[in-house]
Formats: sequence, structure tokens, C-alpha cells
Amino acid sequence: MEQRRLGRSGLRVSRMALGTMSWGTDTDPEEAASQLVAFIDAGGTLVDTADIYGEGESERVLGSLLGDLVPRDDVVLATKAVARRTEGPFGGGASRGALLSALDGSLRRLGVDHVDLWQLHAWDGTVPIEETLAALDFAVGSGKVRYVGVSNYSGWQLATAAASRTTNPIVSSQVEYSLVQRGVEREVVPAAAHHGIGLLPWAPLGRGVLTGKYRSGTPADSRGASGTYAGYVEQHRTDRAARIVEAVATAADGLGTSPLVVALAWVRDRPGVVAPVVGARDTGQLTGSLAADEITLPPAIKAALDDVSGIDFGYPERWPK
Repeated sequence: MEQRRLGRSGLRVSRMALGTMSWGTDTDPEEAASQLVAFIDAGGTLVDTADIYGEGESERVLGSLLGDLVPRDDVVLATKAVARRTEGPFGGGASRGALLSALDGSLRRLGVDHVDLWQLHAWDGTVPIEETLAALDFAVGSGKVRYVGVSNYSGWQLATAAASRTTNPIVSSQVEYSLVQRGVEREVVPAAAHHGIGLLPWAPLGRGVLTGKYRSGTPADSRGASGTYAGYVEQHRTDRAARIVEAVATAADGLGTSPLVVALAWVRDRPGVVAPVVGARDTGQLTGSLAADEITLPPAIKAALDDVSGIDFGYPERWPK
């Protein structure tokens, strides 16, 4: 698998990342182990988790697999903090105390002495950005963190944080980005390009919609049929999304591959994108995503998908014309 620089940093990561949000909940440790081995064997390196995934179980499961199953040095280990884990003054948020407490908890659950990429999971408007960024500097200076990034930041939030850095620059921004969710192209993508920040798209398959599984209904074993995730998926089950899915399916038929591969290859090669974060229910599903590494979409298909999924740009994003 191709390795790409993360933003302007010296950190190299695989052009596909393994997401672990379901590990320890919907995905048991045995299946997680199978997925991790398959990902590493395919040349993948970047593995992403967060302190709140499964109330910490994702980090615990991932940590249990490092060392014995997969060498720690073969993994670019990424986790996140900010989201509220517990009640109390240090149970969440982007204050110095909350962040450093969260980092220690993540390291403990992962069983490591450092993480390679530590990400702010969301903007916290109740805390001065200077305090938040100072905590990131302390974490890097302590040796517990190698690089820092953010997640779910709007364009102005990303630019504000990036412009405030003098040391330990922000190297990545994790945002929802897919053929059915291109809103980040208005402000986030230009801000990231200006500041040399690499994009890590989450939900690159449109929360599963772009795989085509919902074209004729809701499969009983899908997230769309789950009480937990039905609302999450429903946001992208629109008439516009349906037209995009049909275009993706047509492209897949012409290329002799799956809609999943087409959708993933499209977002993987968008300007500024470093590595889509792909989660999977099982190893078979992950293998389907890994197949995208073998495909580069022809220009005509890219153009057709760009056209059917395009979003409106107005003032001031495209001014002057």
C-alpha cells in the first residue's frame, strides 16, 4: 500500500486507515485481531481509535493486540480526546487538565508509552484555544505524543488553531467526507490546504449508503436496521444520495468491481486527502475495502461522479467569479 506524508509533516502513513470504533462492542477481540492482521499484511499502518469508543474498550482491545500479534513499531497509532467520558472536572473537554488526564487514560488502556497521532475530537468553545494548544505542546514535550491533529473542526476553527501554532503544528484534520457529504470542500478543505494539514476522511462510504446495500431496502443485518445506528445512516438516505449511489453502481459495473471500491477510491484521491478511515463489521468487509488499493478511477468516471455529487458554492467561497 502506498505511504503518504501526513500534511507537511515527516510522518508517513498508509493511504488507508483502519477505524476501530466498533471494537470491544460490535466487534469482539478475535475478529479485531483478524482485521488488524489483514490490514497490516496489506501494507496498512495507520490505526485510529478514540478514548470514548466503546467507553474505552476499543483502546483496550487494540492495546491487547500490539506487541504479541503485531509489532508496535509496525503501527502508526492514533487516538483522540475531548469528548466527555465521565462526570467531574477532568472527565471531558479541552482544558489542560482534562486533556492530559485523557491522554494518560488512553496510554494506560493501550498499554503503550506514547501515541503517534493525538487528535482533538471536537472544538471546545468553553476553553481558550491557547490553553488547549499549550496542553498539546506539553504532551509532545513529555514524549507521550509524537504528532497532533484535530477532528470535526469547521474551516474557521481549523484555521484558528493552525494559525496559533508556533511549534508542534497540527498535521491532520479528521472530517466526514464522501460522495454524499462534500460540504467540507467549501471551507475545511481550503483551510487545510493553506496550512499544510492532511485530511483523514471518516465515513468515506457515506455511513454505508455508498456500498449500495440500501438500494432496494434495509438489510436486517445492516446498521440501518440497528436501533443504535439507524438514525446515523438515515441522514444519507435521501433522493440526492440515491442518485449518487446509482452513478457509483454504474461505474462499478463498468470497471468490474464493487460500489464500495469506487466510492472509496474516489475520496482517497481527492485533493488534500491522505487516508480515508475505514471501519468494518468483519474481516470479509475489510477485505472488500482493501481492494480499493488496486484501483485508480479513470478520469471520465471521476468527472461523472464529481458532477452527480457536486455541491453549490456561493459567496464568499467562489468570489470573485
